[in-house]
Amino acid sequence: MSDTITFILDGQEVEARPGETVRKCARRLGIEIPGICSGINAHYSADGSCRLCMVEVEGERTLAASCKRVVTPGLNVKTASDRVTRTQRTVMELLLTDRPILTESPYHPANRFRVLSQGMEVESSRFAPHGTPPPVDASHPAIDVDMSKCILCTNCVRACNEVQNNAVIGISGRGKDSRIVFDQGDALGFSTCVACGECVQSCPTGALMPKALPTPLADTHKVDSLCPYCGVGCQITYHVADDKILYTQGRDGPGNLSKLCVKGRFGFDYARHPDRLTKPLIRIDGVAKDPEILNSGDPMSQFREASWDEALDRAAACLELAYEQFGADAIAGFGSAKGSNEEAYLFQKLIRTAFHTNNVDHCTRLCHASSVAALMEGIGSGAVTAPFTDAEKADVILVIGARPSQNHPVASTFIKSAKRNGAKLIVMDPRGQALSRHADHMIQFTPGADVALLNAMLNVIVSEDLVDHAYIENRVEGYDAFVQHIRDYPPEKMAALCGIDADTIRAVARLYATGGRAMIFWGMGVSQHTHGTDNARCLIALALLTGNVGQPGTGLHPLRGQNNVQGASDAGLIPMVLPDYTPVGNAVGRARFETAWNCELPATPGLTVVEIMHAALARDVRAMYICGENPAMSDPDLNKARRALASLDYLVVQDIFLTETAAFADVILPATSFYEKTGTFTNSNRQVQLGRNVVEPPGDAREDLWIIQSIAKRLGLDWHYENAAHVFEEMRTVMPSHAGISHLRLKREGAVTYPCPSEELPGQEVLFADGFPLPSGKGRLVPAHYSPPDEEPDAAYPFVLTTGRMLEHWHTGAMTRRASVLDALEPSPVISMHPGDLQRLDLEPGAHVRLSSRRGTLSAATRSDRDVPPGVVFLSFAFHEAAANLLTNPALDPFGKIAELKYCAVKVEKA
Repeated sequence: MSDTITFILDGQEVEARPGETVRKCARRLGIEIPGICSGINAHYSADGSCRLCMVEVEGERTLAASCKRVVTPGLNVKTASDRVTRTQRTVMELLLTDRPILTESPYHPANRFRVLSQGMEVESSRFAPHGTPPPVDASHPAIDVDMSKCILCTNCVRACNEVQNNAVIGISGRGKDSRIVFDQGDALGFSTCVACGECVQSCPTGALMPKALPTPLADTHKVDSLCPYCGVGCQITYHVADDKILYTQGRDGPGNLSKLCVKGRFGFDYARHPDRLTKPLIRIDGVAKDPEILNSGDPMSQFREASWDEALDRAAACLELAYEQFGADAIAGFGSAKGSNEEAYLFQKLIRTAFHTNNVDHCTRLCHASSVAALMEGIGSGAVTAPFTDAEKADVILVIGARPSQNHPVASTFIKSAKRNGAKLIVMDPRGQALSRHADHMIQFTPGADVALLNAMLNVIVSEDLVDHAYIENRVEGYDAFVQHIRDYPPEKMAALCGIDADTIRAVARLYATGGRAMIFWGMGVSQHTHGTDNARCLIALALLTGNVGQPGTGLHPLRGQNNVQGASDAGLIPMVLPDYTPVGNAVGRARFETAWNCELPATPGLTVVEIMHAALARDVRAMYICGENPAMSDPDLNKARRALASLDYLVVQDIFLTETAAFADVILPATSFYEKTGTFTNSNRQVQLGRNVVEPPGDAREDLWIIQSIAKRLGLDWHYENAAHVFEEMRTVMPSHAGISHLRLKREGAVTYPCPSEELPGQEVLFADGFPLPSGKGRLVPAHYSPPDEEPDAAYPFVLTTGRMLEHWHTGAMTRRASVLDALEPSPVISMHPGDLQRLDLEPGAHVRLSSRRGTLSAATRSDRDVPPGVVFLSFAFHEAAANLLTNPALDPFGKIAELKYCAVKVEKA
């Protein structure tokens, strides 16, 4: 073995790797040295505080902590001498004085200390405990704190500060008075804890525990699967008893490295909520569809239970009747970014082959459609060029229009870790955020002025000749025309538009261009504008001008919102492309699918999400099949969207709850939640992973694949898919990017990054090292022209409304509002405003106000929030009782066809 260090371990000559500690080397060789404060997983640093792992080193007077002692040549170590054993047993006794009650259940998540003490045959102590045990802190909705069980191993401190980078947990006092504290000694429920639960996972004694965990636990089993929420794609182990998820632990997946956020840790019990649909439902004859049912009344009262055969027959007959009466383009389908790749593939295949229309879309249209449009145009691919974990390889990180700590918390840990290790961080957003305190530059610019700010930066890079000329010469086209265009955007001219002074713009541009490897992350603050495509064009230009695409630690990463929005797009759940982003108008590509699917396919792009709603209201679209989407909450201008849904002749909804959209259905088909099925999901990093069945579906709910195939058969399609793996095998044959991936491989390897054209290849994490998939092989610089938002504030509507998610709530709230911990953390809608605006309107924080736009009105309580700039209000769109999209503007970006959900004019009045 080359580059190794030879030393003596328990009388045997062994070899250690450079930098390896004695304990790590011993563990690798099968020798287990006791310890409780180090080695929780590969991503925790060693601490040496528990002193259990002491070993004897020949020639040294004192024992050494093996978790900290790095191997050097010739070292002679004894791990089990009489002196070592006596010392370890004494240390265990001392630790037991701080934690006299051992957890009994072997299935308890905090049993590591008990198992260790039993293994050392030390289960009691001759030493008397010191001090009075503090009372249990039950102030937090998710976590109980019992410091009488704390042994000061400091695992929780490192979990919070080093792993999650949240800096909430610390140590107060000295010596015997040392204790774990939250913030300034606050109760956990009143601290700045974000409930990621990393401290719970790291705690070996039960001092920090999930609330309401049964004690003792019943016999549990483990299921390895994924998180059902955001695009990070965290791998999770679910602990299950009696067909119920009891608690979760993060797995060492490529996107999370064992970390979780509050939703992955505690947001699982929605699957057993009493609102779950368990029987097929059919609208009662003669009961009209009325949007007012969502404001008053019981939507369930409109329906009767039916058998599966009756419901499926009715669903298929309704869709087929509309097709026969009004033609192909009178049918439309919305698939789901929450479903699996296999479900997305079959759903779009059904709409295209049964009804011969491309009117099929999903929520990417409301998330990153403009980003995809710009990326396809500029670099020939709509996916990220590098994983978010590459932030740790970057020298400069630019985050714009995204709030990773709230919306992609685990991804944000890599950004914070990179900053802690020396990277420069630029955060650009009209609102402040949790990343602001980590940033070297917090650029809080005027809402809607992204292009003005970014073009000013591009002007500096060009005018000061900070471009990478060699990269441009070999890899980029359109440079000369771009230089002419960008001369019109000097920082001095743009400062008035974007609200950032010219000197700051220049400093940030210089840092990005000259700071080394640079990576850009963005979110829906960039994409959800009528100029969203132009915003993304500017970001692409920043990367191309400086040569920051194609190498580790560089690239373009639009953070994906839902757990499978990337995979659903890859699978063709988009009206203008077939799977693998084959344009429907490309005759050669389309012919490949026609051969595979044995039918003729339409060559004209279909309607997008918002366009379908407009067409329904105009009575051009007459019937819809909606699988797992909730446009009655997620679409802009909800009053109009709900009227559109009510106007449909036929609506079939497949979901797990009677959502706001399902209230307008003719047939409701009860589907399985994420935890009740098996399938593949693709995260923001392009990593394809396998979600597994964790619990059984309630009542008569059925798997989505079974439902889709059952409808397909009733529409005359000869489908015989046995399971998700069978569907994926077909996907591999028509999607070259996924040809090297299979369910079997995913079971073996855990995750595979696409593109992966062969099972012999590992998959490509960083794209475009040698060129771009465009006709010239070069990336394109596309000029972006500044234009103001579609609807600006005026005297009647003087505030700007911006919407988005919260840490605790996700998308339209159908899942998170039914997860008990998440709903307890944020139970009600709040309108966040700058304290100065509240004072000017003579409002106290918590006062109820009426918020109105030109499209609708709602009311909710106010919250004072200094991150919100004056003149702006923020409202999450997860709350049906104050649905933010009642107010939002449906004006579309002309390229991505995405609505301007991030900007509209509103007024605030006392309720």
